[in-house]
Amino acid sequence: MNASSWVFPLRLPPPSLRDNTADADRLAAALRREIGAEVRLPLELLYDLPAVLRAADWRVRCALFREGDGWIATGVFPGEEGPSPLGAAVDLGTTRVALRLLELSSGRVLAEEGFDNPQAAIGPDILTRIHHAANPGGLEALAGGIRKALNDALCGLLAAHGREARELTHLAVAGNTAMTHLFLGLDPGRMIREPYLPVVNRPGLIAARDLGLTAAPAARVFVFPNIGSYFGGDLIAGVLFSGLHRRAEPAILVDVGTNAEVVLGCRDWMIGCAGAAGPALEGGMSRIGMTAAPGAIDRVRIDPATGALSFHTIGEVAPRGICGSGMIDLAACLFRAGWIDARGRFVPAACGDRLLGQEGDRLLLVPADRSGTGEDLTLGQAEIDSLIRSKAAMYTILETLCLSVGLDLEEIGTFFVAGSFGCFIDPRSAATIGMLPALPAERFLPLGNSSLEGASLVLARPEHLEEIPCLRDRITYLELNVNADFMNRFSAAKFLPHTDAARFSAPADGGPR
Repeated sequence: MNASSWVFPLRLPPPSLRDNTADADRLAAALRREIGAEVRLPLELLYDLPAVLRAADWRVRCALFREGDGWIATGVFPGEEGPSPLGAAVDLGTTRVALRLLELSSGRVLAEEGFDNPQAAIGPDILTRIHHAANPGGLEALAGGIRKALNDALCGLLAAHGREARELTHLAVAGNTAMTHLFLGLDPGRMIREPYLPVVNRPGLIAARDLGLTAAPAARVFVFPNIGSYFGGDLIAGVLFSGLHRRAEPAILVDVGTNAEVVLGCRDWMIGCAGAAGPALEGGMSRIGMTAAPGAIDRVRIDPATGALSFHTIGEVAPRGICGSGMIDLAACLFRAGWIDARGRFVPAACGDRLLGQEGDRLLLVPADRSGTGEDLTLGQAEIDSLIRSKAAMYTILETLCLSVGLDLEEIGTFFVAGSFGCFIDPRSAATIGMLPALPAERFLPLGNSSLEGASLVLARPEHLEEIPCLRDRITYLELNVNADFMNRFSAAKFLPHTDAARFSAPADGGPR
């Protein structure tokens, strides 16, 4: 069956003495005629079914969701026309959670918002949370916190648009493997120990009520599958949104967050891996680090004539910190201006009186009277060192993936870059420090929040959900933890831009070096 919507209008023949078929059987038969497949009616749907059918004079709209090889009914609403049942797409981020409310009949977006992941109060990074989950009551606290925050946000969105929880029948949730486990209340402890095993790779369809979510009685939550401990459903959602799996020529998808997750491939094959290339680009890894929010420095310039530093901030307000793309831009500017050397060390003669502290290991970026915090914004040597490790890991991941299939990075026609990192990053700056290959800027395509977009696609049209099992099974996972060549290449990449600087000496778009 090739349905274009999750919602089906139906006219049921009313019962009579000659046709005393049970209400549930009558609905199931009408659905079978409509879609040509069997549909399961869960018990929680049946409690209100007799009243709904009769109040609607046997004309209803039925919301369905894919369940394995079959279908399950998630809601029955009076009338063949009327307000569409709703779906909620969720990007379950480690730092921030994004959600979107959509009409299932049309795919139209009603509202979107985000909130900080409450689990960050226990630990800003995944590893801390996994260790906390091993404590008595730790896993329950982590799962309960994120579920309550999501539930509150969903209820707020519904109320703001005059809709009721009973109208919310579908949810699609995409997150990394650890976040998925912590959302479902599954023990993630074995993910960080050899042989790095998650509890489940295909969570599938789950009753919303089993997760404590306020929704329609029979609402179901589709949780995107993962491939391994470090390759999660958020990247599967990103591949779905990018269309990489349908392309004739190889392309790369890069999603940088807590980790760097990368997929290389096309419609014939895909290979993916993940590594710790994101920490220096996360807000918690730098004294002035922050997420891409108002006040975050996202672009940097050093005047070649005067040596003056200038900044652009998100929202064009006084700078409060620096986000990942700003950190890359800053490092590139410092390197081009000669303020840091190939090892990332500050050059005192070039930095002059901007170097602070007895050791001269902090660079003044924004004085207190110009910052949005009322304090000096400074960059430390340790933070530059951390960035260099992250950029080296990022480039080495890309290089290792390409070499594993006999390709050069320069042969890749399209680089999809996901997340806020992809929206704000300057590819020329990333190439200057050796994080991304020196390719023409037009080859880099920002995707925005590809995890949220992929989850939204699932709710927009059923065929997108049907793509996911095949998409997932076509990805070969490359385990970097046991890849000796990776560590050798990683060591070579811990210089600006690289020990083999010729790889980055001439950006193909003529941009600054």
